[in-house]
Amino acid sequence: MLNKPSLKIKPQIERGISILKQGGLVAYPTDTVYGLGACVSLPQAVERVYKVKERPQNMPFPWLLADKSQITKFAEPVPPVAWLLIHSFLPGALTIVLPKSNPVPDSITAGGATIAVRIPAHPVPVALVEGLGTPIVGTSANLSGRPSPLTADEVYSQLGDKVDLIIDGGRCPGGKESTIVDVTGETPVVLREGTISREELEQICGSILFKEGD
Repeated sequence: MLNKPSLKIKPQIERGISILKQGGLVAYPTDTVYGLGACVSLPQAVERVYKVKERPQNMPFPWLLADKSQITKFAEPVPPVAWLLIHSFLPGALTIVLPKSNPVPDSITAGGATIAVRIPAHPVPVALVEGLGTPIVGTSANLSGRPSPLTADEVYSQLGDKVDLIIDGGRCPGGKESTIVDVTGETPVVLREGTISREELEQICGSILFKEGD
């Protein structure tokens, strides 16, 4: 079970929830690197994240959820190997790519048929999602192609005043991005090896592939 946010940071979280509800952007600490969040159900807010990060529009953003029970609301079907990974590594540094469910509009998955989700092992983003009542964008709070920030100061040095709030939760403990695994095919495919290693994944999945070039 995750620790609750400290009393010191709660006012920042409450302000962050209010900003997200109004279509604003909030940077926040996670168990890996600092993330840049927007409410996924507000297309204009998601559009702002693309602009702030200078990210190509054809690259969809991962979503951060608060708990495992939300996964089947946004993804269908969820194959057995996905549940093995989910129960083994979430909450944690695993981003898992699944077939999106019909209610999820194409406009917020860049027109694709899949959705990438993660449940971070950090109380701040979980509290933001719970307070907002819907997932938030889970991309790193950096300019595309630049290093992912580990502190609030590093977020500000890249994004400056383009973000409505930077929640300062200290240095991120992970220091490395999440591992991304696509489970939409017969065999899981690692799209990015991050905090969770190849060996750890193979212990759970057995057979696993890696994207060409990795």
